[in-house]
Amino acid sequence: MDRRGFVSSGMVAGLAGLTGSSGAVASLLERSGVWRIGKTLADGTVRLSSNENPLGLAHGARQAVVEHLVDANRYPGDWRRPLVEALAGHVGVDVDNLVMGAGSTEVLQMAVQAFSGPRATMVIAEPTFEDVPRYQRPFAYDLVSVPLTSGMAHDIGRMREVAESAGRPAVVYFCNPNNPTGTVTPSADIDAWIADAPETTCFLMDEAYYEYVDDPSYWSALKWIESKPNVIVVRTFSKIFGMAGMRLGYGIAHPATARRLSDFISANNTNVLACAAGVASLQDDALVARSVSVNTEAKEIAQQTLDGLGLEYLPTQTNFMMHRIHGDLGNYIERMRQSGIRVGRPFPPMLAWNRVSFGLPEEMDRWAEALRSMRTMGMI
Repeated sequence: MDRRGFVSSGMVAGLAGLTGSSGAVASLLERSGVWRIGKTLADGTVRLSSNENPLGLAHGARQAVVEHLVDANRYPGDWRRPLVEALAGHVGVDVDNLVMGAGSTEVLQMAVQAFSGPRATMVIAEPTFEDVPRYQRPFAYDLVSVPLTSGMAHDIGRMREVAESAGRPAVVYFCNPNNPTGTVTPSADIDAWIADAPETTCFLMDEAYYEYVDDPSYWSALKWIESKPNVIVVRTFSKIFGMAGMRLGYGIAHPATARRLSDFISANNTNVLACAAGVASLQDDALVARSVSVNTEAKEIAQQTLDGLGLEYLPTQTNFMMHRIHGDLGNYIERMRQSGIRVGRPFPPMLAWNRVSFGLPEEMDRWAEALRSMRTMGMI
């Protein structure tokens, strides 16, 4: 019987016989192979187009999801508090510093809404994560995009000039490490601006890939939250914790700022299962190390492959990599699709580059094989 048949018949029968035993149900699901590991879809396609963790939910998080299915008819209030308390301990802040979101992107949306105004300026890098400039569209922001430097860092000098020359409130968005480039901007340079900036300049610090970074020039902006109400650090369970589909993220800020953001939160935005999986993930002391280790191995395969083909790539501090291609980007994406590999979409203005998200080592081997095959055919 194939997986679909098992899920539709055998597993249903098994679950029926295990009513009231969540541990037994969790064990059955583990044995069944229902928990998919890696980025290979049911049709054999390898999904290297999204920055997801190929390891999936941690073992404890899977068990927590099964155990709390019986609570899925409940509003999440009673499950939210244990998560917030566990997260505060994990990050090293007070619960009053935290605001939860359905993924970090909702927290970014809250901030865009909370600090909007008819005379506000928003300053972003180009290219960067698209959600923040998308969220500002309904509001009266003056959006200014500043190209990255030749070293693929945020151009702090130019961004600062834009923010300060307007003479009005500004929201400055730093995705650091940056998506889609995977590169970091030295934290000391950002700190120098934050230290001097007036409170009317809000710094929205997106640290979605914080746990992957090993560059010594990088550190979190977390140190500013008590002394600077205009600094908001945003993180997620989507990447290192493998919970992208569960939609769980959080903002860390001065208590007054956290309260301001909460005015724009959607009610009951962290569901019961996400809360339970989040607590279990935070209790797994080895989870981050496992994710980083697999990511490092995948990155090494990508680097070795690109080095062997003489294709330039950007140094990455994330779970993806941007590399050059030769030829038309659309044709490259389509040829990869025909080879059973999904790779990243176009990221203007970097249309001579492609982003590949890291999968399991064996999935990266498939990507490498497809890339080498395209070289043999003279396509890259």
